[in-house]
Amino acid sequence: MSRPQAPVERCARCDKPTNICVCDKIREIETRTRVLILQHPREDDHVLGTAKLLALTLPKAILRRGLSWASLTDALGEKAEPSRFGVLYPMSLMQPLSEEDKSKPYLVLDRRGDVQKTPPRLEGVVVLDGTWSQGKSLWWRNPWLLKLNRVILHPREASIYGKLRKEPRREFVSTLEAVADVLVHNGEPETTREELRRNFRTMVQRARESAPPKRRAYSQD
Repeated sequence: MSRPQAPVERCARCDKPTNICVCDKIREIETRTRVLILQHPREDDHVLGTAKLLALTLPKAILRRGLSWASLTDALGEKAEPSRFGVLYPMSLMQPLSEEDKSKPYLVLDRRGDVQKTPPRLEGVVVLDGTWSQGKSLWWRNPWLLKLNRVILHPREASIYGKLRKEPRREFVSTLEAVADVLVHNGEPETTREELRRNFRTMVQRARESAPPKRRAYSQD
């Protein structure tokens, strides 16, 4: 009979297993850009998710867990103008991008879907946290997102997750990595991106180091 496994010890602050917790590395980073994270209730952020790490690092970040909210103001908890916010767009575009636009790392489309030649400075960005299908569910359940600008991001590099977390496409990255890139494009200093990615990289490294060794199959001649 196998012995029952001992409960995993978790950090009281980030709720992650203490062996991968990076609260010892986190320092708050002030930004002018607000970040609203809408997390699908079935998204497992306890182990390798990045939403809580992002919220702990950015004082202007708000993490809301659920399926739907009445408006941007309802989700933020205070009055906000939709035209001054952008949402990281998880859906296929109605019209394909031009080859020139495909080569750009960052695009902002207005609510009609037209590319804005000079991306405006956004007051805040909304990101949908979950799997690809969960992100689509959040999109369809919150029609007020249609009133926001749509942010299209072509990430600079592959995700820090590597093989630890499988993504449906190589260009898909974590919530933290996506927001870190958007912040820089929206006028925040490059050091903000570097700090966010450094903490995330530390968490991933600790997860790799604490993973049990793989069993090897030995054959007998």
